Amino acid sequence: MNLVLHIWRQKESRDKGRFVRYELKEISHHMSFLEMLDILNQDLISKGEEPVAFEHDCREGICGSCAMVVNGVPHGVLRGSTVCQLHLRHFRDGEEIWVEPWRSRAFPVLKDLIVDRSAFDRIMQAGGFISVRTGSAPEANTTPIPKDTVELAMDAAECISCGACVAACPNGSAMLFIAAKTAHLGLLPQGQPERDSRVKAMIAQAEKEGFGYCSNYRECEAVCPKRISINFIAFANRDFHKAHLLPRPALKGGKAGG
Repeated sequence: MNLVLHIWRQKESRDKGRFVRYELKEISHHMSFLEMLDILNQDLISKGEEPVAFEHDCREGICGSCAMVVNGVPHGVLRGSTVCQLHLRHFRDGEEIWVEPWRSRAFPVLKDLIVDRSAFDRIMQAGGFISVRTGSAPEANTTPIPKDTVELAMDAAECISCGACVAACPNGSAMLFIAAKTAHLGLLPQGQPERDSRVKAMIAQAEKEGFGYCSNYRECEAVCPKRISINFIAFANRDFHKAHLLPRPALKGGKAGG
């Protein structure tokens, strides 16, 4: 099949950037989108030109590093999938494809299709962890947890921190990411001691990073490669308000939550 690519090229963060047109001929429709970019880069290198810079790692839909917008949709038109799992059979022969990086003030472009997503790391450092000492791994049956709660926590834990939710949101909000990270800990017993401080710290850090506020557009849910529900945003909002209005009682030897 033949394809025409319009790829965003930007030398560095201060460069204005622009779309550059490339033509690919006689490529297999069985290729993944990233394999197609590999073929393009091999061709560019053989011509002495600068290859297209893009992030990738596992190429199995797990790491979330293959962040790019394809034809206006983060991760492309295939619902519940990452770009690395998008194959050329989902495109028509001769189709023109537009490829660009995430567009968000909090995710500045570094080069071509690569953006700086370290803001997510700083949000996690602010509260996305459990610091309570638990000693060795306890026997699972010593802390019974309802099956529905466990499955809900696992649904939230599927978040791969790719940033598609931010790229799709008209406000550039990171609330689906924050909600998933607070819920998968806040639903389990081990996450209770820091439940209040966690959500307050992570939302405060998101505001510092320049992420927008959630207006329930649901664009984040639509493009999430792990199909994480916006119901978790409601969970995070409830925890956030409770943390300010109804501080939890003090733990023995510790401080009150919130």
